[in-house]
This record gives sequence, structure tokens and C-alpha cells, in this order.
Amino acid sequence: MFTGLVEAVGTIVSVSRRGDVTVFRVGSPFAGELKHGESVAVSGVCTTVTECDGVSFAVELTGETMSVSRFSFVTAGERVNLERALPADGRLDGHFVAGHVDGTALVMSLRRGRHAAELWLNLPPELTRYVVRKGSLCVDGVSLTVAAVEGNACSAAVIPETLARTTLGTLAAGKRVNVETDLIARYVEKLMGLEAPRGSSEASGTLTREKLAQMGW
Repeated sequence: MFTGLVEAVGTIVSVSRRGDVTVFRVGSPFAGELKHGESVAVSGVCTTVTECDGVSFAVELTGETMSVSRFSFVTAGERVNLERALPADGRLDGHFVAGHVDGTALVMSLRRGRHAAELWLNLPPELTRYVVRKGSLCVDGVSLTVAAVEGNACSAAVIPETLARTTLGTLAAGKRVNVETDLIARYVEKLMGLEAPRGSSEASGTLTREKLAQMGW
């Protein structure tokens, strides 16, 4: 479990194939503190450390992760947001982030003000149902608060600290980012029998008074 509060920005040192997995070696300022098997969120994707040499660490990504994230077109030299897993006695300052990316969003704009910026994203239609105003959205591993939702688009205000200490400050129209929606909303939807069929943005059922009564409400 992560919080969406980025610890450091790292760099993709190399990308290679090993059988049916893609291996990323990531340069990191805290690589010397990592242990084999430890979890690190790399731009929002939960990964497991398979090798570490003090200045970088290696992770392996499966075909599923490559297909739903922007890592399918990440190359050496690209900067990535890094966060180690939340310890059991740690403080949750962002929001619950599993590191299980739902898909990618297209950056529509990053409108800079005097200090902060307004980020607009175009989301896949099947994910917009989980995005609400004042709710949380994880963008490339960064916990953001949704400011507005308009159709398949949503916006979030990005404070100067986040612009300076993460890769969000380098975003521009046309770029893609990893997004993870609210995990709790998905569980509620599943338990209430309202889960949308795979590949669809429509709910499989409608919440009615009768259904609520059957659930004991």
C-alpha cells in the first residue's frame, strides 16, 4: 500500500526483456536502502525489487502491467516518481494507493498560474465513473484531489511543491500518465452488484429502493 506522496524522482537507466517480462533498472537516491523483495511504486505502478546495487534497482513488469500502463513506451533516460511502501505504523498523508494502475489518461493541458498549476486530463470512459469532484486520483504515483469533472475530462490543482518535486511539473498536452482511481469505490460497486462489464463504462445494474431493501437498508 502506498500514499501517493512521492519520496524522490528517479531515472530509468535501462529497459530490457527477460523471457516474458520487461526489466526496468531505475536509478534512485534511496537505492542503497532497498532490499530484495521490497515494494516500490514507480510512477504509480507497484513493483517488486529484484536486484539492487546501491545506486539503482531492477524491477520486472508483466505483459498485463505493460498493456494498462504507459510503461509500454517508457525509454532509458525518462524520469519517474518513486515511493516506498507505507509501513504499518506510518502516517497516511495522501490517500490509499494500491499501485494497481487502471489505465492511462491523456494530458489535455497544464495551465500554470503565478505559483500553482491546473492539470486537465482526458480519462478512458470506463474510468470516469470512479472519479468525483473532491475525490482522490493517483496520477503517475502522485495523490491529487479532483477539482472538476466534465464528461470524460477532469482537473486537479497542482501545488508548487508537487510541481517542483515530481515529474508532474514537466507534463504537457499530448503526454500520457498512469492513473489509479479510488479503490474503495470499486469495492462498494462490486458489493452492491453494480459492477460494469469489462470494457464497458455502463453499470450492470441500477440501484433501486428494492435492491437497497434486499441488502438490509
